Amino acid sequence: MGSPHWQQAFLRRHRLPESYLSYAQQWFMPLAEGLAAHQNSAGRPLLVAFNGSQGSGKTTVCDYLRCFLEEHAGLHVLSLSLDDFYLTRAEREGLAARIHPLLATRGVPGTHDMMLLRQTLATLLAAEPGSLKVPRFDKSVDDRVPRAAWDEITEGVDIVLLEGWCLGAQAQTEAELAAPVNALEAREDPRGEWRHYVNEVLSREFEPMYQLVDQWVMLGAPSFDCVYRWRLEQEQKLAEHSRGEGIMNASQVARFIQFYERITRHCLAQLPSRVHDFYQLDEARQVTRHRHCESPGSE
Repeated sequence: MGSPHWQQAFLRRHRLPESYLSYAQQWFMPLAEGLAAHQNSAGRPLLVAFNGSQGSGKTTVCDYLRCFLEEHAGLHVLSLSLDDFYLTRAEREGLAARIHPLLATRGVPGTHDMMLLRQTLATLLAAEPGSLKVPRFDKSVDDRVPRAAWDEITEGVDIVLLEGWCLGAQAQTEAELAAPVNALEAREDPRGEWRHYVNEVLSREFEPMYQLVDQWVMLGAPSFDCVYRWRLEQEQKLAEHSRGEGIMNASQVARFIQFYERITRHCLAQLPSRVHDFYQLDEARQVTRHRHCESPGSE
């Protein structure tokens, strides 16, 4: 007997083998069941935030949870990516001209439209009637898609799954910001202006938003060293189904991930004890252990 239609569609969409279903059932079905119970007891829309480095599989896990919760719990679930709230290329070029050249590159706090994200979340979590347009970003052309092509939400949601590589990250101290963490920071941000700006945005715009989150989930890479290979695989997959000219080669990816290195390392060191569900990944992106905590610590 074959898998249900939604499972087959899910596997095709992510180009995964049939074996992924038993893997997901083992590791992520308990999370899905817990989220359904949480939503039922709360009786209101929930916001679940997922942290994980580039290429860690956040999008795949969120899509599996969405499908499972809709099919088996009868819930309306929306999966959002922080990536879709990047500023347009023109807006980032404006930041680069006014503040620092490195802000032309998408990724770090300061390159997202946080007002749009807050407005979107407020509408979804208030379960207000009427339609809502959700933005989408096309990485192959490094720009936001035209508004006419945004997804339209026409009914209330029960659970919002928001995934992003820097969600949950907290601002660093002056001492932590002092020394560059890689060649990019040393060469192109020698006075620390870019990383101080990013840190300020993290404190001012990201941390207050965290108060909206009902449950935190983290997919923890074994180290930052894995991120280059994972991100290169992402870019290769993007190239297979895109005609955009923005596809990066190996050397470009190596430079690109340096923009993410400081905050990714900080998250790997600080976040595991602060989330409700922590999944440890190995170098092949397979979960090796899971820890659940009802009341994660904040120290």
